[in-house]
Amino acid sequence: MNNKNFEVFIDCGSSKMRAGAFDKNNSKNNFYHEGNFFFDNSNITIEIEKIISSIEKDTSEYLNEVNLMIDSSEMLSINISIAKKLDGSKLKEEDIQFLVQDVKQQVLRNYLMYDIAHIIIKNYKLDEIDYIFLPNNINCNFISLDILFICLPKNTIEFFKKLFLELNVSTNQIYCSSYAKSFNYKENLSLIENISFIDIGFEKTSIISYKKNEITFIDVLPVGGNHITKDISKILKLDLLESERIKLYFDKNQNFLNEKKISLNLINQIISARTEEILELSIKSIRQNLIMFDNCKIILMGKGSKILDSKFKEKISLTSDIDLLEETTEDICESGLKMMEGMNRQEVLIIPKKQIDQGFFEKLFHFFK
Repeated sequence: MNNKNFEVFIDCGSSKMRAGAFDKNNSKNNFYHEGNFFFDNSNITIEIEKIISSIEKDTSEYLNEVNLMIDSSEMLSINISIAKKLDGSKLKEEDIQFLVQDVKQQVLRNYLMYDIAHIIIKNYKLDEIDYIFLPNNINCNFISLDILFICLPKNTIEFFKKLFLELNVSTNQIYCSSYAKSFNYKENLSLIENISFIDIGFEKTSIISYKKNEITFIDVLPVGGNHITKDISKILKLDLLESERIKLYFDKNQNFLNEKKISLNLINQIISARTEEILELSIKSIRQNLIMFDNCKIILMGKGSKILDSKFKEKISLTSDIDLLEETTEDICESGLKMMEGMNRQEVLIIPKKQIDQGFFEKLFHFFK
């Protein structure tokens, strides 16, 4: 049991680590830290050690447990429906737990290389009537559930858990970063009926769509901001670090470009081509999965989206209806905190096994009221 005063969330990005330490007793007494940018995992342990040291210094507490926010280009979203006939008696929470447990085991048996990060009950159908949330004191003869599972690769989860464990820090909860962020940001856009988030990361792009405030689908594309860097590196025969700097500051590095005899127009063409490809693929996914696409608001977020500032955005023909969301470390880490606090009432919370001394089902699930 964690009796410390701070709850710590660390976003394990593919190119940067971000951390937030939240005071359980004083919401104004929070601390945030970012690691340095990295292209590979060769110095990731050093970055984690720096963050742990900074958090311990700020909080005056020894850090022995964290909550991790993780994304992956191999993330899966699985939609399953399950039904059961009942005897017309009052529906109990235990009836739902049995059904969810059954489907959960099916997912785990069929996707052996994945762990379940989130279980979301999208719809309850009771005697042919749909409910977003489980109603109280209702009798029914038939029930079916539409359930969304968000799964992360086991090897990715174990990689990060091992890194922290080697530094004597255990892992409490695991959250899908792009899903947690989108749900948090969506709350500030509650008046928009249909909204899709395109989260451009280092090596992947996640698409998360909502209709009438409820999640409809998640898709992942194995292409991200680092592919733009690789394009620049390959075409201009530069190393990745130089290419990354050109990508982020191409319009401010005119002296460097002149020294290297690199055309600014060529840089524009390289960035535009790959960025437009990412947006085309993302919008295609939204069109295929969201019936009301024409009335859909699109929000672009993630580190990879920073290239699309107001100046460069005009050069991409597809972005006229896309808004850019400027994220901060505080925004990202608070998304994890709000997930833990039960922000999504449709989600089934998976309680970590090490904290359990309750009955069988309580060890696996409880529902937000």
